[in-house]
Amino acid sequence: MARLPPARPAPEQGDTARSRLLGGVRLFVLSSLLLAGVGAIGRVIGWVALTTTLGPTAYLLLAHPESIQARLRSAVTAHVLAVAVGLGCLAGFGLWNHPSIAAQRHDMVRQIGAQALAVGLTLLLLHVCRAHHPPAAATALLITSGVSRPGPPLYGMLTGLALALAVAPLLASATSRRSTPRKRD
Repeated sequence: MARLPPARPAPEQGDTARSRLLGGVRLFVLSSLLLAGVGAIGRVIGWVALTTTLGPTAYLLLAHPESIQARLRSAVTAHVLAVAVGLGCLAGFGLWNHPSIAAQRHDMVRQIGAQALAVGLTLLLLHVCRAHHPPAAATALLITSGVSRPGPPLYGMLTGLALALAVAPLLASATSRRSTPRKRD
């Protein structure tokens, strides 16, 4: 019996190479502006506001603003839960004042335990609270690894998240095809 080639998914309406390129350029410009702005503000206030949790958060908010993962409620709730869990795991594992894994250039068993538990608890809470926003797991990991430890590193990360959560939806809605007025016949 001859095998048939796998079925290709039907292209979305208006999905052409040109529209994909234009959408990609839009994401490039918006994400670059957003993250450069967050980084610049962090520099002005003396905190590192541009952390790894912002990349996937920006992607969801700019590329998929209609998805449940990009809803403001989901994003804010998820990051708040991740921060609480991350700080709780730091305290619970006695790592509050411990150097970060970046400073040590390795991690300890306690740090690995705190990181694994923080991500697991964060995912559990996101599911239970219906706050589906995957980048929050990175927030929990940044805190428990000590990279965004309590103090200025944490304040910077929180500032960056607040800026991204406030500005990205505005950028997405201002540049989406839906916000462009339609021609009337």
